[in-house]
Amino acid sequence: MEKLIGTIVSAIEDKKGKNIVSLDLSGFDGAICSAFVVCNADSTTQVAAIADGIEEKVQQELGKKVWRVEGQQSAVWIAMDYVDVVVHIFQTELREFYRLEELWADAPLTRHEYEE
Repeated sequence: MEKLIGTIVSAIEDKKGKNIVSLDLSGFDGAICSAFVVCNADSTTQVAAIADGIEEKVQQELGKKVWRVEGQQSAVWIAMDYVDVVVHIFQTELREFYRLEELWADAPLTRHEYEE
């Protein structure tokens, strides 16, 4: 799972995604997956590009295909399901509105910072 998260974070960084965090949900009964990776971007074009970049990089480097993708039509919030890891790519305003990290405030959170 760590390798998958690392590859996803790297793909997000490649497309200049912002405020990348991962939440460890493995300690929660009833959680739909073991981890969330969350990021945001300033435009629907960039949200879509990040999703495409993740799908491509994970396939190339790990040989894993995304199980399900939701939100590609509007590209304001795309969710990508890799079974153990679910990726949420928000347009910035929507991330601020939904505050997904606050819903899982008890989950261990890792911030993934990179140098521009």
